[in-house]
Amino acid sequence: MIFSWVESLCAPMKPGRYSWLAVLAGLVALAGCARQVGSPGSSRSQGPSATEAVVNVYNWYDYLKPDLLKQFQARTGIKVNYSLFDSNNTLATRLLAGRSGYDVVFPSASTLQLLVQAGAIGALPPGQLRNAGNLDPRIMGLLAQHDPGNRHGIVYAWGITGFIYDEAQIRQRMPDAPVASWSMLFDPKVASRFADCGIGLYESPAYIVSSVLAWLGLDPDSEDPANLARAEEALLAVRPYIRKIGNDSLVDQLASGELCLIIGSTGDALQARERVQIAGSGRKIGFTIPKEGAVLWMDTAAIPADAPHRDNALKFIDFLLDPKVAAENSISIHFPNANAAAQPLLPQELTNAAIWPTGTQAAKIIPERQASEAFVRLRTRAWTRFRTGM
Repeated sequence: MIFSWVESLCAPMKPGRYSWLAVLAGLVALAGCARQVGSPGSSRSQGPSATEAVVNVYNWYDYLKPDLLKQFQARTGIKVNYSLFDSNNTLATRLLAGRSGYDVVFPSASTLQLLVQAGAIGALPPGQLRNAGNLDPRIMGLLAQHDPGNRHGIVYAWGITGFIYDEAQIRQRMPDAPVASWSMLFDPKVASRFADCGIGLYESPAYIVSSVLAWLGLDPDSEDPANLARAEEALLAVRPYIRKIGNDSLVDQLASGELCLIIGSTGDALQARERVQIAGSGRKIGFTIPKEGAVLWMDTAAIPADAPHRDNALKFIDFLLDPKVAAENSISIHFPNANAAAQPLLPQELTNAAIWPTGTQAAKIIPERQASEAFVRLRTRAWTRFRTGM
């Protein structure tokens, strides 16, 4: 599920405490996680009363089982108004503008960090989420790098980036293809072998640049301009062999045979396999995590600071933390969750134990992080040159 690019800001900044944050809204998009995207929902106006039996939810496309909304309403009597956004930048722009009307939002971990710093996300009152004890301390500990003390959000879903590919098409062109190495994409001699069947990338300068640096044997979190220049050089060398760079569904295009190799995460691979099964095409979809290191991303559930129905928002998040609900949702959206109590209810391929890296691979996981403003500007320019091939 994955990746966002800088879009034009679609809402003006409010004067006052948000006005100095205009630059942040442009940066937030660079911290997105691999995912499928849909159409952004329109912002909702403030409700007439904080006691209104309504909760306004703003989420990614295809990222929550629809039947769960009906279950929540039946259990609580609270109506869910459900809207979609297509990137972290869209979400941040609405929240930074203020008075979005949303009660529950789902930013990536790095985006949550920026929004908390901006005062756009409220703290979760201690003891208000009775199901919070179900959360996996190991995964919540990673989120604490972005949200110290886990005061503002909980991990909703997570994943690790890697290659998703059509095994037959890849092996036909290169029987010994290095599917467990970033050489599949960043070595021109290898990438050129798959140009005819189609390589696709999401718009993700943050993840892709970190991955190139890992492949080059450099610190994936390096902000050294010289290292960035080496990463850009490597990207430009393979640009002629990449068919698609975009935010539409690369998963669907891989499943249909339009592409043979994409970068995605564990959940994307499961979605691709499901689509292939439904289509009855018989394609075999592979997924591997590169040995040089891969980004571990997290998406969170949080409450805007000016949420009009805060109590209802807490009830909605607590509902999502119910082990049975969390398991049912993960099975539907194909992404693992951070709910330790839900693990026995999940199929093996969605359990944290099955997905969590071990051994040398665990040591090379690249945690999602927010880069400095100065480096983001340099990386954006480098990505633009790569994207345009100039």
